[in-house]
Parts: sequence; structure tokens; C-alpha cells
Amino acid sequence: MKVLVVGSGGREHAMAWKLAQSPKVQQVYVAPGNGGTGKDKNLVNVPITDAVALREWALDHGIGLTLVGPEAPLAGGIVDDFRAHGLRIFGPTKAAAQLESSKAFSKAFMHRHGIPTAAFETFTDAAMAHAYVERLGAPIVVKADGLAAGKGVVVAMTLAQAHEAIDFMLLDNTLGVAHNAGGARVVIEEFLQGEEASFMVLCDGKNVAALATSQDHKRLLDGDEGPNTGGMGAYSPAPVVTAEVHARAMREVILPTIRGMDKDGINYTGFLYAGLMIDPLGRIKTLEFNCRMGDPETQPILMRLKSDFLDVLLAATAQGLDTFELEWDRRVALGVVMAAANYPLPPRTGDAITGLPKDQDDAMVFHAGTAEQAGQIVSAGGRVLCVTALADSVKQAQQKAYQTASSIAFDGFQMRRDIGFRAIKT
Repeated sequence: MKVLVVGSGGREHAMAWKLAQSPKVQQVYVAPGNGGTGKDKNLVNVPITDAVALREWALDHGIGLTLVGPEAPLAGGIVDDFRAHGLRIFGPTKAAAQLESSKAFSKAFMHRHGIPTAAFETFTDAAMAHAYVERLGAPIVVKADGLAAGKGVVVAMTLAQAHEAIDFMLLDNTLGVAHNAGGARVVIEEFLQGEEASFMVLCDGKNVAALATSQDHKRLLDGDEGPNTGGMGAYSPAPVVTAEVHARAMREVILPTIRGMDKDGINYTGFLYAGLMIDPLGRIKTLEFNCRMGDPETQPILMRLKSDFLDVLLAATAQGLDTFELEWDRRVALGVVMAAANYPLPPRTGDAITGLPKDQDDAMVFHAGTAEQAGQIVSAGGRVLCVTALADSVKQAQQKAYQTASSIAFDGFQMRRDIGFRAIKT
């Protein structure tokens, strides 16, 4: 079978790498791909980003399965379009993808269907938003309504930060938010205490299969300091997701979401990612939904997946997940992001990357924001690489990942030195 992966980030590199391991796959294409997928002899980059042109290319090239990585094409309706032309594709429809593409839709959905989440209000008027923040005080969370590549959330520890975030999102749009119909909106919600975890499942429209648990590190700097980013590293499994928390997440969040979508007339297929806040008593609230696998969580999760990824996806596109048992490597996988200078603000690009090691069974460098120029791999985005390693413990996986990253260099790169620290302390 010929398979197409849509996207250009580290998540898509990991997906394509895993699909290429299946003996049933003839060729994996990545559209548009990046410098790393371009250099991989098992992958072929396709320089197309327009969804209609990509659909025509898929029809012309006999693509048997398409897997969509990032949120923007899902929000744009690529799944609806491919299906309308008889192509097999895994992902949510445009209507279902609103769970991610609109924070206002998502919060109203959770409220309507009794899914635990933080108290919130939605605003289009900056003056009213400022007044609300003044009344509630800090810490408080300000979220852009539209897609913002993982950077549309500000956890404001002071009133000044909250007011600045409101102006960024409603007036200046410094974060480059893709506004939804009706213009700029912000969701302002209560600050929740606890530990975050990423809870991801596959949905086939009827059945649900949970992926391995993981924990992302959103803040730019060590010790969870600095601004929010799209993610500076992740590891799997996440000890904070105990068996009890796992059961609670399925019972209180995942299954009510799938059933709620169905009640609202939307059949949910694709990955569903619930960002959870877990308090010291194991109670959970939903921070957000994503309608795709997380990045950088995908990289360590797929390093641990022992099942044939193609078989998983074929079952998920044929309402067959109820008969599918996912198999996982018992080891820990940990990924460290190397980001460009200035990230999470508009990054510097074009810096030559040196010292990239060869792929290993227990260590992979997944490319995200990279490109090839005159035979040289250069930085081409905010998060440039995700160095991911497998080992018997979180500490050993951390050591292996940082050891692998130590040979890599490019001007101005940023990298946290403490990925996995919560699991190592406990």
C-alpha cells in the first residue's frame, strides 16, 4: 500500500518513520515534509500544501491511506474532501475538528455535556475582557479562540501578563492566531493547580483505543518557567496517569466527548487528545482538546509502539478498533526539543545544523523545522528537532536523549535540560 502523511513537523516525521516499518507499506510520502524526511531513504517528500491539489495527487498516485498530522488542514476540511472523492483518510471532519479549532466551541461543548473543565467566559470586546480579569485577579488563563500552533494559551501569573495577552489576542494578534468566523475572541478561564498529562486515543466513529500516556513540557525554560510554547519535550509513559486516573479519564472525558459529539450529530473519527490537569487527589479537569496527536508527544509514543502502525490505522478507518490490541515497549521514551533562536516568538531560520547522528534502534532525531539547502540541513521553523531515546527508566532515557543531542549544534539553539524531571523526582 502507498501511504501519504500530511504535514511537515516532528510529529509527521515520526508518523512516516513508523509507517515505513510496516512490511505492508510499499511507499510512504510526506507532504510537504521537511529536511529530515527528505533525507530518509524510506520516505519521499511531496512539495504540495494545497488540500485540493494534494487530493488530486493522491488520486493520481493510488494512495491507499492518508494520515493527517497537523490541525490546520483538519480545520480546513481535508478529511471531508478526501472522503467525498473515495479516498481513505484518518482524521476528524471539519465539524469535529472544531473541538480544537475553536476554544469557544470546545468550552461550550464541555459545559453542555458535563465534561469536567475550568470555569470560563468568552469575550470579543477587549474592554470587557480587561474588566473581567481585573475582577477575578491573577493567576488566570487567557486563550485565543482560533488555531495558534500551540502558542495561543497564556498562563498569566500577574494581572499585567493577563492584560498583555488580551491585547495580543484581540487587538494586535502578535501570536498569529487564525481567527474563526465572527473575528477575534478570547476564552478566559480559572487557573487550575495540579500536574498536566496528555491523554490520547484513536476513535473509529464508534470504538476508542487509548494510546500510551505521555507528559508534555510546555514552558520554554527549565523548571517550567518562561512563556508557553508548542512543547519543549515529552516522555512516555507518564507516572501521573495511574490506572485509576486512566479509568477516570476514559469515563469522565473521552467517552462523554465521543457520545456528546454523536448527540450533536457529529461522528468523531481520528485522534482525540485531551490535555488533562490532575490534582493531588487524582481528580481531573480538561484543559483543552486537540483533534490530532500532540507534538512532541507523538515522537516518544511512536518510539514505544510495537504494533504495526498501518494495521492500527486501517482498523481505525474500518470501525475495527474494538478487535485491535495495541502493543507497547515496556521501556520509557523521552524526547527533547531543540528550538530556534527567538522561539516562541517568530524564530530565526537558515542556521546550518551540524553533528546530526545516524538513526539508532534506541535513539532517533526527528526533524520538525528543518529544510535542505545545497546539501546542508538548516533550521526552518521554531521547533527544529526532537531528539528521542528509549531506555529502561526515565532517568536513563533522559541521559540517552541528552547524550544524543550533545553532538548537534546550530547557532542560537534553545533546549531545556530537565525534560522528565517530574517523573524522576517521584
